Amino acid sequence: MADDIAPAPAPAPAPPTSPEALLALLARLGIATTTHRHPPLFTVEQSKALRGSLPGAHTKNLFLKDREGQFWLATMLEHRRVPMGPFARALGAPRFSFGSAEDLFAHLGVTPGAVTPFGLVNDRAHRVRFIADQRMMAGFELLNFHPLTNEATTAITPAGFARFLAETGHAPRLFDFEALEASLPPGPAGGP
Repeated sequence: MADDIAPAPAPAPAPPTSPEALLALLARLGIATTTHRHPPLFTVEQSKALRGSLPGAHTKNLFLKDREGQFWLATMLEHRRVPMGPFARALGAPRFSFGSAEDLFAHLGVTPGAVTPFGLVNDRAHRVRFIADQRMMAGFELLNFHPLTNEATTAITPAGFARFLAETGHAPRLFDFEALEASLPPGPAGGP
């Protein structure tokens, strides 16, 4: 009888893209990159200590979840201080908190310490909204991001990065972090 047949199990999610597969994708798209290997880096401070004179914009990334369950990835210049309340209000989003390590891996295929906009290659369901620092996108010849591992840094042009984003179907929302910082009262801005 048909009622005795158990439903087929749901297909397993695709494994996350590997750093090697990411670099191969960029090459296949004709996007020039340069990758520098290094010991694992977990903080901006560690990155500053090890990078030497590596040219281009150096960045930090915040993986966020709003009160309604929407995920956000904000990529900005490394020196930015971002108060979460004003940032969420400026984006018209409910209150932000940091996304969990489990959500980070499920959506971007990376672990804490390796958060990167290249992780959007793994957001096949387009559950993550991407926010990019407008100064970062317009003011530098090269952008530096982890290539899905915190044991390397990959330099890419803003035009190449825009092409990568288009390939993944993620349109960046450019955000003026300088205006956000200028709107704050004097003193420490707070936030990450």
